[in-house]
Amino acid sequence: MNDFISLNQGSGGKLTHQLIEKVFVNRFGMAEPLTDSAILKTEGFILAFTTDSYVVDPLFFPGGNIGKLAICGTVNDLAVAGADPGFIAASFIIEEGFPVNDLVLIAESMAEEALKAGVKIVTGDTKVVEKGKCDKLFITTSGTGILKPDMEHISTGKWIKPGDKLIVNGPVGNHAIAVLGARNNLSFSTPVTSDCASLNYLIKSVLQNCKSVRFMRDITRGGLATILNELAVMTGSGIIINEAVVPVDDPVKGLCEMLGFDPLYLANEGKVLMVVGDGEETRALDILREDPLGKYSEIIGEIIPDKRNLVILNTSAGGKRILDLPSGLQLPRIC
Repeated sequence: MNDFISLNQGSGGKLTHQLIEKVFVNRFGMAEPLTDSAILKTEGFILAFTTDSYVVDPLFFPGGNIGKLAICGTVNDLAVAGADPGFIAASFIIEEGFPVNDLVLIAESMAEEALKAGVKIVTGDTKVVEKGKCDKLFITTSGTGILKPDMEHISTGKWIKPGDKLIVNGPVGNHAIAVLGARNNLSFSTPVTSDCASLNYLIKSVLQNCKSVRFMRDITRGGLATILNELAVMTGSGIIINEAVVPVDDPVKGLCEMLGFDPLYLANEGKVLMVVGDGEETRALDILREDPLGKYSEIIGEIIPDKRNLVILNTSAGGKRILDLPSGLQLPRIC
């Protein structure tokens, strides 16, 4: 690891993992596997607890803004742990000179999204720093949710076995491309909108009607490829993915080809990867597709026995390639 922090260490990929492992894990006594929410047991109930910071640039983008993003991200981290999100804390670091009207719009979007997701913003903190000491606005949110005992396994993936199927709830890469377009004032012939959304009700519908949901993770920094590699290592298995059925909207696909991006590595803010037991994948898919946030869900692959823990992509061209964990950064400050 280098002597100084680089943007690549915030990518969510290999360098981020190395940074967390070498600096934080042992010093903080963190238990493996590392998940988006900590599962805390206390007398009478199990609590899921998560925290995240948001530094997206620009603050406003097609489909959302930093405030909506903060609420959706926190709700989704709790929901994919199998928890029922309940309460959120929000902290703001504001640069001197920031427009009050923009802050009001961001706060209103947070309140609106919290109401939509059925959560309450109950506490927080506000700091103002000198001009030039912060880039406009940073938000940190923390959230809690109650977890039923029969959902405790979901974030660990310990029940996953070969033959289990992998499902995503819709097209990947939209959030990253929407933010990229807003950041660089790009005019797309077909508008690309962020998928930023709270998925807790969608996820709850699947959990209530499917008994073999083995694992869930929201697909954010590092994209689908990062989550798949983390899952392979976590379970000690291999994964086969079929590129032809991974949903990617045509405008995103075209822009990725033009700009040299791979949509499988791009950030999302309204997508979840589910691992479902063999035999129940069709039921899960039907439930997802009944919801607007899961209308374009697809079964994209399955778990296979492989002690090398490789993620293999069956390409659209008919070949195969290893889908590696990314080391660098495609797009900084995407969430």
